[in-house]
Amino acid sequence: MKIALISPKGPLYRARGGIFKKSLRYQPLTLTTLAALIPRELEAQVSLYDEGIAPIPDTLDADIVGLTVITGTAPRAYELAAHFRAQGKTVVLGGPHVTLMPEEATGHADAICVGYAEDSWPELLRDHARGALKPTYYQQPDFSLDRSDMPFARRDLFDRGSFLTQAVFEATRSCAHDCEFCVAPAAWGRKQYQKPVDWVINDIRQFGQKQLIFVDLNLISDRQYARELFTRLIPLNVQWFGLSTVLLAHDRELMELVARSGCKGLLLGLETVTPGSLQDARKKFNDSVDFKQVAADLHHLGISVQGCFVFGLDHDTPDVFDTTVEFALDAGIDLPRFAVLTPFPGTPLHHRLAAQGRILTRDWSLYDGQHVVFQPQGMSVQELAIGHERAWKNVYRWSAIGRRLWTARNFKPLALTANLGYRFYAHNLHRFYTCDWPIQAMPRRTPDHVSASPQKVVCG
Repeated sequence: MKIALISPKGPLYRARGGIFKKSLRYQPLTLTTLAALIPRELEAQVSLYDEGIAPIPDTLDADIVGLTVITGTAPRAYELAAHFRAQGKTVVLGGPHVTLMPEEATGHADAICVGYAEDSWPELLRDHARGALKPTYYQQPDFSLDRSDMPFARRDLFDRGSFLTQAVFEATRSCAHDCEFCVAPAAWGRKQYQKPVDWVINDIRQFGQKQLIFVDLNLISDRQYARELFTRLIPLNVQWFGLSTVLLAHDRELMELVARSGCKGLLLGLETVTPGSLQDARKKFNDSVDFKQVAADLHHLGISVQGCFVFGLDHDTPDVFDTTVEFALDAGIDLPRFAVLTPFPGTPLHHRLAAQGRILTRDWSLYDGQHVVFQPQGMSVQELAIGHERAWKNVYRWSAIGRRLWTARNFKPLALTANLGYRFYAHNLHRFYTCDWPIQAMPRRTPDHVSASPQKVVCG
């Protein structure tokens, strides 16, 4: 059996370009995990393709083509699916968009996987091998990642030189919170799935790198598990970057343990500085934290802060852009990022806006955190589009970059690269897009409902 696994990209960022000669993206963990889950008895040959790095060949030497799909790449995934089905390949679709929109996805594939894939993907492959493929495979929600036979991701199947790093790890999945705009609880539920700490530590040891990225949505969700993991990381003498909620601020002991474990940077979903908007987003727990103080506390411990903000919440007005930029600079956020609020299908936000008649398009390729696809409440579509671009340009002006670099806590060369990249990103928003870093050029594309506004460039 020959299997090709593909991560497709949307039409706005498939062409390469920009100021870097290679991608600064980290290696995607989804494809390498799916490759590891292929049953050994099938003796399959596996090829991985990330379209954000290189074009997908017109023909593939494969019996099965599997595509992982997020909403923004769904049209491209369906296009590729039709292309390879026409060549007689068996096409399988999975991922968050398929999980949220199974009835739509099933019309574009021979089979779909709904939910996580630990059991459903191997079952599908075994069924295919015996000629008994079913149209839909479901991962039961009561499955566990606490299993002794769980394989390590097949990171070796990608060219190491194609990514900034291959050292991407996952200890947990999902998030216990229920933010209105977030895909995770809508697609996967609020139960956190945990891998055995021993397994995570062994995965890190066997890969042998000292600088790591954890892609867990919220590493501190279960404090007991987090403490065990961070304590076990200390003797490994690694440096790592990951994600957390600002609730870390309420546990000084845990914050100090995070620092001792080797953490050098955290992405925090700060979301908004607008009073009332956190309630809109079902993220009122952020109200209990002084954002500037948590940034200062993390900086004191040698941890850099990547702060993410969302524009377009119902309490936002046209002054939110300048207010947010000023806050990000005053708080010393090391790498600010902005996104346009996006009502991904299946989320409570999408249900609410649809009921209010505020969804402007169902062109999924525009659901990427950069396009305005709904009618904002406190401003016009154009004001949201233009203000978002202005915020990016202002927060990455030369004086702001210099200020951040002067106080950079860690990895000054990487901080310089990231800031220069995001500056380029900000000044080419009308023709340029990337989900992670500004390295891929695109033609200008203007949706009908934003006919006079430049396009935005950010991944939410």
